[in-house]
Amino acid sequence: MSDNHSESHLMTDCDIAIIGAGPAGTVAAKCLCDAGLSVIVLEAQTFPRFVIGESLLPHCMNVLERAGLLDAVEKAGFQHKNGAVFERGSLYQSIDFRENFEDTGWGTTFQVQRSRFDHILAQTTIDAGVDIRFGHKVTDAVLRDGNCTLDYENDSGQTGRIRSTFVLDASGYGRVLPRMLGIIKSSQSTERRALFTHLRDHISDPDYDREKILITVHPVRPEIWYWLIPFSDGTSSVGVIYPDQDPEFDGLDDQAIFDRLIGDTGLGPLLAKAEPTRPLNAIAGYSAQSDTLFGDGYVLLGNSAGFLDPVFSSGVTIAMHSAELAAKALIARHNGQAVDWDADYAIPLNRGVETFRSYVDAWYDGRLQTIIFNQPDDDTKLKRMVVSILAGYAWNLDNPLVSKTDRYLEMLHDLCDPS
Repeated sequence: MSDNHSESHLMTDCDIAIIGAGPAGTVAAKCLCDAGLSVIVLEAQTFPRFVIGESLLPHCMNVLERAGLLDAVEKAGFQHKNGAVFERGSLYQSIDFRENFEDTGWGTTFQVQRSRFDHILAQTTIDAGVDIRFGHKVTDAVLRDGNCTLDYENDSGQTGRIRSTFVLDASGYGRVLPRMLGIIKSSQSTERRALFTHLRDHISDPDYDREKILITVHPVRPEIWYWLIPFSDGTSSVGVIYPDQDPEFDGLDDQAIFDRLIGDTGLGPLLAKAEPTRPLNAIAGYSAQSDTLFGDGYVLLGNSAGFLDPVFSSGVTIAMHSAELAAKALIARHNGQAVDWDADYAIPLNRGVETFRSYVDAWYDGRLQTIIFNQPDDDTKLKRMVVSILAGYAWNLDNPLVSKTDRYLEMLHDLCDPS
């Protein structure tokens, strides 16, 4: 990232420039545009494009509704989702998001092919008046609050510059500004790897519930787990998370590892007739965290700021929540109000992120698996507290599992531990 740079061929001015047209970028752009700010979004890829993060949480519905994006999503025919099923060997637990704590909000959501979902959000945002430029890669940035510039190169090789008062980085795993600024670091003590694909699933089991994500735990190694996300067109997303550089898989290619791990569980028979519809993909070292969420002239949104883990589908939820918070602060500033990015953005965002982080840590150290698979039958209120977090309501301070996360996780574990 340079301090100054030469004039580019094209210069465009706007109030707010956004890097990335995924859910965080489009939610922020739509909110800002509706409030009367001019917005330009630079998206490196051309939509539609494949990406994972396909199982939404009900909290997303609240954000989409407030952003004026929900109607388009509801009309798209995505698979309805009302909960999650967890299984490990003979253990089975079904979670219904509609049974959340004190009727927090939406209890249903969707399971989406992100290529279609992101494209719908982007097109709806364009229709509202936002200038989204696909195939535009940010190559340099100068960030000074009130006077920011982004240099770009498009797919045709044409270069240009966007000048704005402020920049939001919603570039997801691309982490454009964090990489330029050198502020990204791994947030895992144990590096994990994901293998995943899409299948035409041909699932005929009458007990299989397509309105829930299925999370399966390896019968012997609980740190290995799987997702099965059904879509409305008879296809599914299936993936497995396992420790990277695991010596057990030395000498095996990705397909052999995937087939072996799937065969270790009940997913093998369930997907016996499945046919792949796209190649197997792999991602390693996906969990990362930026040193800061904001700086002079910029704020980081969603995965650009950091990503925890796919286990509770929190990624898109955090991305949308961060986008709404940032947009609200920028709108307030546009209207002449003072904004404290720590108090108005970082602290409230991290409240939910840290709740999710505690849940992720408790999943991998076994405490949360104990809670999920051994829930007391006679304590409905405690169960609703857990369900609310799994539904994405990690910012609801009325829930003790948010306001006193670690303390209540320990209490729940002690209550549910059969040993």
